[in-house]
Amino acid sequence: MGKLQEFGISFTNNKTVYSPGESISGSVRIVLGQPLQCKAVKVNCLGTCGVSSRMNDTTWDLQEQYFSSTLSLADKGTLTKGEHSLPFQFLIPVSAPTSYEGAFGKIVYRLKATIDTPRFSKDYETQMVFFLLRHLNLNEVAHIEQPSSAQTTKKFTYLLVKTGTIVLKAQSDMRGYTPGQVIKLTAHIQNMSGKDTGYMVASLMQKVTYKTKRPTCDERMVAEVEGAGVKAGKNVEWKEQIIVPALPQSGLAGCNLITIDYFVQVSVKSPEVSVRLPIYIGNIPVSCTPRTPVQPVLPTPAPCTTPAPVPLPRSRSHGVAPTAPPAEEAVSLVAAGIATQEVSTKNHSQQDPWGCQPVMSPSSFTHTPSQVCTQAQLQRGTSATSGPLSHVSTGPTAPIFSEGNSTPVRTVSPLILPPEYSTAGYPQEPPPTYEESCDSNGGSGINAGGGPASRQREMSRR
Repeated sequence: MGKLQEFGISFTNNKTVYSPGESISGSVRIVLGQPLQCKAVKVNCLGTCGVSSRMNDTTWDLQEQYFSSTLSLADKGTLTKGEHSLPFQFLIPVSAPTSYEGAFGKIVYRLKATIDTPRFSKDYETQMVFFLLRHLNLNEVAHIEQPSSAQTTKKFTYLLVKTGTIVLKAQSDMRGYTPGQVIKLTAHIQNMSGKDTGYMVASLMQKVTYKTKRPTCDERMVAEVEGAGVKAGKNVEWKEQIIVPALPQSGLAGCNLITIDYFVQVSVKSPEVSVRLPIYIGNIPVSCTPRTPVQPVLPTPAPCTTPAPVPLPRSRSHGVAPTAPPAEEAVSLVAAGIATQEVSTKNHSQQDPWGCQPVMSPSSFTHTPSQVCTQAQLQRGTSATSGPLSHVSTGPTAPIFSEGNSTPVRTVSPLILPPEYSTAGYPQEPPPTYEESCDSNGGSGINAGGGPASRQREMSRR
């Protein structure tokens, strides 16, 4: 074995991700099999950025340096045989940008340790890469809680002589997201032509601009969802959601050579119609409170000693629970003479290998107008599409349901209805007459003596 058996860098607590303004510390470990003469043992902390107009090229056209600090851990002399641990510590500047690596450039941070040996001897080097994460607070971006919307209209020609128009409107629920959050999209497409359109696509796009001598732009699709087409003369609504994956934040503040932008592109194929919704990707989410409708202030009634109970309105459907009222959006569209349909999703790039979409919280999605539920139905755990809970009450043997917030459960007893001879076919024969009932009693009437039964038998003998 040689003189140098081990030469490496280790971080305190094995930490490799740091923030601007934080101190980075560790030690340089040297294990020698024999004494080694050296002029110095140094460690350098460096942060640089390089860009090129050629893909995956390590020869940078332009470079910039954020910091470079060198620390001398040992002076000229001889390192004895055995193990040596030399500690170090550096302070990362506050203005340093986030680590990034792309096709045409990268932002890299590394530690490099060197053992300078005497002249004509071999120098020893080792290095370790660490990462920097600069936080972007989305709450500091103006109008970040407002929706990002866009609209476009395109006229096209089909069948060489006919013309048509496509109106595309798209909107997101906010303008800023963090990795793991859901982008809620709503698109309205009005096909005012006699031709069916192609499928629809919503894509989360990343645009990276490298500021070389000839600026280079690199656009790539991060996530994509595909919907069905629009029939001729139809007005449809498409609601979808995209989960934001782990991405570097927008802008790359502190870097002058690389800029990152994000947007959601909603497009219709054949004819080609598309809109772009600019958004921001950050590290600290938007802390906006949910908007709640303002309740009207009612006048306070005068106090009374014995308040009378308010009678509940009785339904005219003989006990059948009323259904939920239609949604206001559907009413307004029907009143305007335009029927809006919903488009289903055909393909999602964020599905798992089994073909299922990621399981998300129900609060992450907006409900469709056909799934509107009343507050009472939500408390009972049923939807508006299901039938009424209770039927016509026919006595204690009818199905009953538990009250309160518990799940409704049917009783074990079957439904037994009382006989109604006027309408039902049960019993199959009419009830017996008075005379038949007397004969069926074996000659015994109501009275044992000279009652009606005995007089009837005497008349029959004569």
